[in-house]
Amino acid sequence: MPKMKTKASAKKRFKVTGTGKIKRKHAFKSHILTKKSKKRKAKLTKAGLVHKSDEAAIKTQLCI
Repeated sequence: MPKMKTKASAKKRFKVTGTGKIKRKHAFKSHILTKKSKKRKAKLTKAGLVHKSDEAAIKTQLCI
């Protein structure tokens, strides 16, 4: 059986930390920023972690 290919979309969106957790970027930070508060935009800038229930699906896409 051939090797599984990594999903290119997942490769661009997620990074794996040293402890095996998956980092992600927050959504809603690309446009229509004038009506969003500075506090809200600042919080969206920081990276988040993928929820535990979604980790298995993403690890499959990343071939981990």
